[in-house]
Amino acid sequence: MTRLVLLLTFLVVPAVSSAQEAGFSSSGEDPLGSVVAPVMLPAGGTALYGYTGAPEVGLGFRQGIGGFEMEARGRFDWFKLAASLEVLGRKEVLRRGALQLAPSLGLGLVLNSGATYMDDDNFSGVLVRILPGLVASYRLGDTVALLGLVDLPIDLGLTGEKQRRFQALGGLGVEVYLGSGLSLLAAGQVGVETFQERAGAGHTRLGFNARVGLGTRLF
Repeated sequence: MTRLVLLLTFLVVPAVSSAQEAGFSSSGEDPLGSVVAPVMLPAGGTALYGYTGAPEVGLGFRQGIGGFEMEARGRFDWFKLAASLEVLGRKEVLRRGALQLAPSLGLGLVLNSGATYMDDDNFSGVLVRILPGLVASYRLGDTVALLGLVDLPIDLGLTGEKQRRFQALGGLGVEVYLGSGLSLLAAGQVGVETFQERAGAGHTRLGFNARVGLGTRLF
């Protein structure tokens, strides 16, 4: 009997330690992530976050609902003096070991002042924003997630018939659990931006987004 207990101890303890090192817990609770990670919050999960960066700052709220996630956020582009309110949904479509993948789709409204003090090509207007995107996450441990980020926002003018703006941005980020329900995000994206204020006045240039954010899991 003593030999059997020793044998079970020898087999079970390393297995439990390995599961903990891989980021799994017997309770199913995983505190890592509130700004971008995880790619989809579990049902009933709630998170609140804020970030600062260039060219924008923002605040957001995330809610896990059954098999998908809803997010509401406000953003302010201080390069253009433009504000936006957005609502989007995200659905995990792949989970393979430490890898997770989730596309997202959203809708928003943009109010652009047209200020040109930092952007000579900016234009004023009210635009509707369509927000396709993709988030990938790879867990590096209990407290760190490496992120892949793709955003493809499309702005279509409501006050100007031919006003439009499109960005194709891709990049990487990392989200780290700090303890006490707090997570820290650092991320950067680069790509292209194409836009026009009126027909025949189109421009294409480098697009970018860099941010540092802090979020908390409320539930």
